[in-house]
Amino acid sequence: MRTALIVVDVQNDFCEGGALAVAGGAAVAQQISDYLARTGDRYDTIVATRDWHAPLPDTNDGHFAADGDPDYVSTWPVHCVAGTPGADYHQDLVLPERTVHVVKGESRQDYSGFQGRIVDPVDGRERLADLLMERNIAHVDVVGIATDFCVKATALDARRNGPTTVAVLTDLTAAVGAATASRALTELARNKIILDESR
Repeated sequence: MRTALIVVDVQNDFCEGGALAVAGGAAVAQQISDYLARTGDRYDTIVATRDWHAPLPDTNDGHFAADGDPDYVSTWPVHCVAGTPGADYHQDLVLPERTVHVVKGESRQDYSGFQGRIVDPVDGRERLADLLMERNIAHVDVVGIATDFCVKATALDARRNGPTTVAVLTDLTAAVGAATASRALTELARNKIILDESR
C-alpha cells in the first residue's frame, strides 16, 4: 500500500511568538522532525503545506480582520504573509529534500492543503489531489497545526479525494482551543478518519 504524510502549516506565525501562535506549536515542529527521522522512509510521498497570504489591504477574501478585531472563528489577525519570516517553516521542522511543498490562501480563505497549489509542480501536477492520485496513494497520515482548523480541513479533503484511508496522528498536532479541537476530532471520526498516534 502506497502512503503519504501531509505536514500542515508548521510555520513561525503559528508557533510561540508568532502572530497567531498556537500553544505547543514549537514542540510539534520538533516532534514531527523526530518522527520523520525515525519513520520518514516508510512514506512514498511527503507533503508540507503553508499558509501564504497576501498582505493588507488585501483581506484575503475576508480572512484577515480589516478592522483589527478578529473573531478567531472566521476572521484572523494578519499572519503568514507570503515572503515574510512568519510564513517560513518553523526552524525546528526538518523536512526531507524530497518533500512536495504546497502553498494556500493566496488572496483567498483556504484552510485545506487540497485548496492550494504545489510550488514546483511535480510530475506535471499542480494540485495535491491529482498528485496523490497519480502516485496511487492509498493511505494518508495528517499532522501539524492547527488540529481544529487546517489539519481538520486537510484530513477531510484527503478523505474526499481518493485515498482509501486517512488518519490524523493526534500527538503530532496542536490546536487553537480545547473545545474546538474536541469538536474537530468528533467530526473527523464521524467522517471515518482514523484518530491515531505516531509510532
